[in-house]
Amino acid sequence: MLIRALVVLLIVLNLGVAAWWTLRAPPSAPAAIEQPLGVARLQLAREARPTAKPAAAPTPTPAAAPVTTAAPVQPAKDVAAEKVAIAMPAQCYSFGPFADAAAAKNAHEVLLAVSTRVVPRETRTGTTRGWRVLLPAAASLAEAQATAQRISAAGFGDYFVVREGAEANSIALGRYRSEDSASRRAQSLVAAGFPARAEPLGDGRASYWLDLVPGPSFDTARAQAAVQIVPRPLDCARLK
Repeated sequence: MLIRALVVLLIVLNLGVAAWWTLRAPPSAPAAIEQPLGVARLQLAREARPTAKPAAAPTPTPAAAPVTTAAPVQPAKDVAAEKVAIAMPAQCYSFGPFADAAAAKNAHEVLLAVSTRVVPRETRTGTTRGWRVLLPAAASLAEAQATAQRISAAGFGDYFVVREGAEANSIALGRYRSEDSASRRAQSLVAAGFPARAEPLGDGRASYWLDLVPGPSFDTARAQAAVQIVPRPLDCARLK
């Protein structure tokens, strides 16, 4: 009798537990936890989603280069040679000899107007026993002496004032064996402002010539009439 009562009690208890479980209210959702400001939320490793990699851009296919036919390479020309050929005509002329340096200088100014280039040239004939350097005669002896003082003040020595004869009032500035030495002496004096010149000693005589490259307006007959000298043909290669 006791055992039957225990069995009935257990059945009643089980039915009561089953009814409670069935009729109980569903559990409420947990309250959301608010994160403090500035603090990131922790994330579990399983919650992290793999980041999708961007699709690679398709590699553009290079367009085929147009086929061109190379132009034949022209041989390089000598520009300098062309300029010389244009500037230098085939025929040049030489005028001379002139009576003296002054006549050659006057003709030089006349011919320069119809020429692209005029080159003075001096030749010597006869026997030369040396060279001398001098200043032309002054208007008076006092003027020549004043020039001599200025020559001395400029640092030049070996000078002498000629007082008598055909070259009175001129200033002798030395004698030399070679033309080069005399020319250097004269050029140094000219650079200092003195009109010195070098002259040969002896029977040697100077001849003055003008070699020129004709310009577009050059006329042989007119040039001859202007300077009263017959021009002679000259190879232009000598003036290069």
